[in-house]
Order: sequence, then structure tokens, then C-alpha cells
Amino acid sequence: MTAIYKREMLSYFTSPIGYVFIAVFLALNAFIFSLFTLMAGEDSSVGSYFMMVMFIFIILVPLLTMKSFSEERRMRTEQLLLTSPVSLFGMVFAKFLAAFTMFGGTFIFGSIFNFATLYKYCEEPNTAVLISDSVGILLIGAAFVAIGLFVSSLTENQLVAAVGTMGILIFLLMIGMLTQYIDSYIFRTILNWISIYSRFGNFSYGILDPATMVYYFSICFVFMFLTVRIYEKRRWS
Repeated sequence: MTAIYKREMLSYFTSPIGYVFIAVFLALNAFIFSLFTLMAGEDSSVGSYFMMVMFIFIILVPLLTMKSFSEERRMRTEQLLLTSPVSLFGMVFAKFLAAFTMFGGTFIFGSIFNFATLYKYCEEPNTAVLISDSVGILLIGAAFVAIGLFVSSLTENQLVAAVGTMGILIFLLMIGMLTQYIDSYIFRTILNWISIYSRFGNFSYGILDPATMVYYFSICFVFMFLTVRIYEKRRWS
């Protein structure tokens, strides 16, 4: 598993993908942070900043995950993975961990500068909210990475994998916004339960909600499990 993890990490820096992700994310992250906090004056909102960052992931996370398994199929190196002395879950988890390392490392690096600036130029920022929002973003990023890996395992076309991942992420984020147009209480409850956007609300108030954290971990587990099942079927087909 360690060898696969190292190979995946190396692949991000031997191709433009890793550099593009880091550069674009840090640039957009800094711009949005300045727009919603430092330049907003009395209307500044850390919560709005984190919400906007969440929607940036719709575009950026698929950049990290689109080649994870698609590239293996296209280059015909998939059989090497299937016959390697590591379990299928270990293989999937190694690729997940590599993509999440890139995502989490870049987010934390950008956040250090953003929060240092916030503490320097703003009066007494709410530390609890900053921590809980950051934890929420990392959990959402992990869920998005797991979804991206699953979609990448379905096709050898990287563009299809990226677009498919974007579609699922848009659906999971936007369904929570549709509840105001639905009269049925039952349907509204179901949509809010599924919606990643709606569940993030507690983090914006500085609350580390265990139920929401379990929900994000569950998404990671479910989509990694589905990816493993796909390769179990492919191994014996």
C-alpha cells in the first residue's frame, strides 16, 4: 500500500495536475478569503468564505481524482495493480490517501496564511468557528475525493471521469437548496439529510456535530467500498 501511495504522490508532481491544482486553489482561496472577510468590512463573513470554497471543490477535486483509475485502464497497467501483493481495499485506500493528502495539504497551507492575516487585521475572530469550519471542509473534501475515485474506476476516459464527478458533487450540494420549493415535509427532510450543503450548517456555528461527521465518513466508506466491489468484479471477469 505504501508503494502505491508514494507512486500516486509522485504522479501528481511529474504531471501538471498537481501544480495546477495547488496554484488554482491557492489563488482562488486567497481571492475569496479577501473578498468575504478582509474587504467586506462590517459585512464580512467567514461562513460565506467557507461556503464558496466548498463550491470551488466541484471543479478542483475532479482534477485530482480523474486520472486515479482511468489512467491505469488507459495505460493498461490495471492488471499490475490487481495482481500486486496488496488487498483491493489497500489499493483503493492508498489512492484515496494520496489524493486527500494533496487536497488537505493545500487547504491547510492556504488556511495558515488566511487565518494569520485574519488575526492580524480583524478584531477577535471566532476561533471555534474557524476550527469547526476547517474540519468540515476537510471532511467534505475527503467525501468528494472518495466519490471522484469511484467515478474514475468506471471509465478509462479522464474527461468523462471529471465531468461525472462534477455532476454528482453538484447534485449533492444543490439538493439542499431545493427544499424551499418543496411543500412535502418528508421530502424536505430526506433532501436535507442527503445534502452535503445543508449538513455543513452546524460547522458554521462552531459546532462539531458528531452525526454530521459520521455522515461524511460514511460517504467515504460507501464510495470506497463500491470502488473495491468494482475491482473485485473486474478481477474475476
